[in-house]
Amino acid sequence: MSWPSTLPAPAPALSGRSLLTLRRHSPADVRAVLDLADALKATPAPWPHLLAGRVVALVFERPSTRTRVSFESGVVRLGGSALALNARDLQLGRGETIEDTARVLSRMVDAIVLRTGPHAKLEELDAHSGVPVINGLTYEHHPCQALADAMTLRERFGALSGLRVAWLGDGNNVCVSLLVVAALTGLDVTVAVAPGYDPPADVLAWADAMARERGGGARIERDAVVAVEGARALYTDTWISMGDEEDERRRLRDLAPYRVDDALLRAAAADAVAMHCLPAHPGQEITDEVLHGPRSAAWDQAENRMHAQAALLAHALGPA
Repeated sequence: MSWPSTLPAPAPALSGRSLLTLRRHSPADVRAVLDLADALKATPAPWPHLLAGRVVALVFERPSTRTRVSFESGVVRLGGSALALNARDLQLGRGETIEDTARVLSRMVDAIVLRTGPHAKLEELDAHSGVPVINGLTYEHHPCQALADAMTLRERFGALSGLRVAWLGDGNNVCVSLLVVAALTGLDVTVAVAPGYDPPADVLAWADAMARERGGGARIERDAVVAVEGARALYTDTWISMGDEEDERRRLRDLAPYRVDDALLRAAAADAVAMHCLPAHPGQEITDEVLHGPRSAAWDQAENRMHAQAALLAHALGPA
């Protein structure tokens, strides 16, 4: 079908493009995805079938709830087909190379979403694929989460330039992707972490320089209360990710001062919300009262994964 005139126009710069990290994209690319995501969310069912006849392979080497369901649902709502696969379903799980897997899949599907561990594995898949490759999460980056986060903040507060966000806990892949999207939108991000849990210094410096050009910035702050002063959003993630279980006791001890609770929320701006990319562990990085309370934006973030990813795929694969 043709692109409906009621939707924001397709972005030529995104057509046929992979998304491995948003560092390779422009502010205009992010705006295009967010504008279409907003429009799709506001469109009554059924959505226009922008992906009619398209097939998207969802390859999961790590467990997933939100990434898998949001991609599947978004593709189906846009009239396409989604193939959810894990390593056990593929010869990849029995030693076939990433190169060969990429060459085969890209002759049968129109895009590949990969959720894996090392980012280099995603890069290799993209290098040998003839179709767009989308990062469904790696150890280093989670760009689709960052798009949903930007969408959620825009819904809540309007313009992103200069909007103050406090990240609390561990400077992990979600924190890195938040910094990258801050660089492209002008968010003002304070990363409150214990020593030893900082995001990569080069990412922080790059994000600060880029965000400053757009009215924001990025910095490290050790004191959680200082970090949240004036913040409109307090964002956290699980402290015990897959692979961190052996360090659980140390991590819980080190990160305890950064738990998002009612007291910390009261120290922020009066209209501040709590954000969490989920899954959550109430009592560790966030209290149950905050996570399930009236100031939680976590459920909007989860829903917006579907809208943002559907918009991304529509720009990459949809009709001209």
